[in-house]
Amino acid sequence: MRIVALAGSIVGSKTKTATKKVVEMLENKYPQHEVTLLDLADYTLEFSDGRHYFEYDGDTKYVTETIMLADAIIIGTPTFQASIPATLKNIFDLLPVSAFRDNVVSIIVTAGTAKHYLMVEQQLKPILVYMKAQIVQPYVFIEEKDIHRKEIINDDVVFRLERLVEDTVLLAETYKNLQANRDAKYDF
Repeated sequence: MRIVALAGSIVGSKTKTATKKVVEMLENKYPQHEVTLLDLADYTLEFSDGRHYFEYDGDTKYVTETIMLADAIIIGTPTFQASIPATLKNIFDLLPVSAFRDNVVSIIVTAGTAKHYLMVEQQLKPILVYMKAQIVQPYVFIEEKDIHRKEIINDDVVFRLERLVEDTVLLAETYKNLQANRDAKYDF
């Protein structure tokens, strides 16, 4: 199974810290799965201009194709101005409407205060549902006080990330098995 961890911002370190922690957990607990970290700060992406994702070149093509080939995606995003960053929105715009059909998507959010938790409910989840994602419902919300010097210092956050990883893999494996059973009913 292919799992992509997407750090959805080109600035800051908190979301990258949480996303890297998730990659570490995945690699340690599920070495049989292919795990890819896509940190948007490491790529030069074009702005969406309406073309199909496979018509782009370079980093844009690599990032979009890697996401499209994934069985599960863990999206890490900071909260900027009570919203998702433009870099993450651009990823969604680069992909087709049904990009996440038959994919499990889970969410990690970093924010300065607890007051920004509604961003996930009012903005991010509706986008993911529109793009046909199977969303792991309990997302992990991490406040600024939970990370210090690029380390997660709140044990509860670590436990919630571990649970998110387990839930993501379990749901993705279950969903793949259901699809295989459904496909086995047909002779072609």
